[in-house]
Amino acid sequence: MERIEYIAPCHFGLEAVLKREITDLGYEIVSVEDGRITFVGDVQAVCRANIFLRSAERVLIKVGSFHAETFEELFQGTKALPWADYIPKNGKFWVTKAASVKSKLFSPSDIQSIMKKAMVESMKKAYPADWFSESGDSYPIRVFLMKDEVTVGLDTTGESLHKRGYRKLTAKAPIAENLAAALIMLTPWKGDRILVDPFCGSGTIPIEAAMMAAHIAPGMNRNFTAEEWTHIVDRKNWYRAVDEAESLIDMDVETDIQGYDIDEEIIAAARANAKLAGVEKMIHFQRRDVGQLSHPKKYGFIITNPPYGERIEDKKNLPGIYDTIGERYRTLDSWSMYLITAYEGAEQAIGRKADKNRKIYNGMMKTYFYQYMGPKPGGGRR
Repeated sequence: MERIEYIAPCHFGLEAVLKREITDLGYEIVSVEDGRITFVGDVQAVCRANIFLRSAERVLIKVGSFHAETFEELFQGTKALPWADYIPKNGKFWVTKAASVKSKLFSPSDIQSIMKKAMVESMKKAYPADWFSESGDSYPIRVFLMKDEVTVGLDTTGESLHKRGYRKLTAKAPIAENLAAALIMLTPWKGDRILVDPFCGSGTIPIEAAMMAAHIAPGMNRNFTAEEWTHIVDRKNWYRAVDEAESLIDMDVETDIQGYDIDEEIIAAARANAKLAGVEKMIHFQRRDVGQLSHPKKYGFIITNPPYGERIEDKKNLPGIYDTIGERYRTLDSWSMYLITAYEGAEQAIGRKADKNRKIYNGMMKTYFYQYMGPKPGGGRR
């Protein structure tokens, strides 16, 4: 069985969630770094990782790594990698993204340009040819530089894994699907428990929760760049992965998942998105203000992404919003609450310090995942 090294990037702060997902798929973890996990699997892992991973951003085949402090070292190191093992003569290849941290080489555009030239020189020697039409399938490359160590990966995913395909209509500042899934996985919530999102927007958190409850793989209904790479991944591997995903779906599961928003049009969008995801019957969406948050049952979960003042004019409303969140949460005395926000006055306005607080980077924005733990059913802390 061929062992291939893969790299799966994720949001900074969510490495532990992704590591657990990869381990649950049966693959061996090689390393855990800020914002990415390296693991080993067979060729089938390309398909299973893309289809099943909820918290990853993409899946890369690791082409190689080397040390480079100068552009000449970058050129020679890139040229020495086995590009012809992956890219056919007519393949379209380019460095789609370069990221550099604490390295002497830091200009993304220069890194991309020099690596492209080095790849061409490597391909010239391998085929041989003086010119490449690049008229075939796409082979996007991503590169990470960390303390002058260059890691090069071939992007099997294409459009980011957070694009599940169900979210056609969105609210302003929507939470990414993979981030929403990861936040749910950071809680003890399971599909048979109550979940309420009082700021549901276009429905991402409730939809991701419903998909988890029904064991619907997030990548089942979308395409991936590597599907065209039949010389690397035989199509039967994709069919097997989809068959596996379909065999796990359980639409008979009973759920109590609710999403509220004050905007009737956004609630309509959330319902439409849930229908596209195939989980519309598992979620109850309704127009409701957070001030009306209530539930007759005990031991539920609030998991939400409330406003945190992306625009200056919105910031003045934040203390009142979070004060209301705290007031309503106090009436749900056996519930747990988990919320992600960049608003640093959240705990003070809620009126209680969180039991746990996790720093997560949502893109370049530093956010906090405040975790208020209620009691477990039957006693004890969860």
